[in-house]
Amino acid sequence: MNAGITAINEAVKEASSFIQPLLSEINKVVIGQRYLVERLIVGLLADGHVLLEGVPGLAKTTSVKALANAMHIGFSRIQFTPDMLPADVVGTQIYNPQSGEFTTRQGPVFANIVLADEINRAPAKVQSALLEAMQERQVTIGDKTYSLPSPFLVLATQNPVEQEGTYPLPEAQVDRFMLKLRIDYPSRDEERQILDLMARTGHPPQAAPAVDTEQIIKARSIINEVYVDEKVKDYIVDLVCATRNPESYQIQLGEMIQLGASPRATIALTLAAKAHAFLRGRGYVTPQDVKSIGLDVLRHRVSITFEAEAEEQTSESVVQAIFDALPVP
Repeated sequence: MNAGITAINEAVKEASSFIQPLLSEINKVVIGQRYLVERLIVGLLADGHVLLEGVPGLAKTTSVKALANAMHIGFSRIQFTPDMLPADVVGTQIYNPQSGEFTTRQGPVFANIVLADEINRAPAKVQSALLEAMQERQVTIGDKTYSLPSPFLVLATQNPVEQEGTYPLPEAQVDRFMLKLRIDYPSRDEERQILDLMARTGHPPQAAPAVDTEQIIKARSIINEVYVDEKVKDYIVDLVCATRNPESYQIQLGEMIQLGASPRATIALTLAAKAHAFLRGRGYVTPQDVKSIGLDVLRHRVSITFEAEAEEQTSESVVQAIFDALPVP
């Protein structure tokens, strides 16, 4: 087994050589926000969609555009608004009166990276138009089904739900995001650097292409081979099961959890931990990888009760309590 892990380590080091050039290009545009940029790359490597939440002006959209510009890849942006229709996302059939036939016009979802900007400003029927695309990598228009390009990644931004003019995302769609990131303000030093870089008129700095599709697909195949020990697998399963039935793990949170994480969370946590290890240049997953990425995987998959809200608890604090209570292998 040690020889196998050594071989995987070597393969990871070789396949991850594009990470540093990719980060360098993104950092030309995005100052600080290392957590945000790293998690976007984790989502890209683990083939998982990412939801970014934060107040306006924290470089959510800028980071996604910088990631797309740093890759030889198809990119489209959808600005969600309250008057949108599902056809504005996936496309529609247009009738040609001269020929008497319908032709299909594909929507902006037909791209490798789709930036769903301010996704919670559109009503639920528009948000739900992305469900089939996100889960099955295909879109049905009329009576035909079209495959989406590979790789396909939805990177969505949303403003906090408390803000005016926003709609909570349906649970079914939220569950299809591998990661949900909470973006915070930059530090004072970072903000000073942002002032120097951005406080000027004219064209802002742009990231140059540094990665192609083949490198991403190769990295994903290597990530599939990243070693996960049986004890780490049990730890992942215990974490997810503890969100559904905490009492069985001697964690007194039963009255605070309304809905636990689904099996999709187990898969997402494993893949994200593998991608996190890959970013660190390792061919094996440690419990720290799971803990580092776990809150981003689980925070949007655990619903809390009214009693928990009355005690000023959040889904994040409940998930963190589970991490703190479960023994680490």
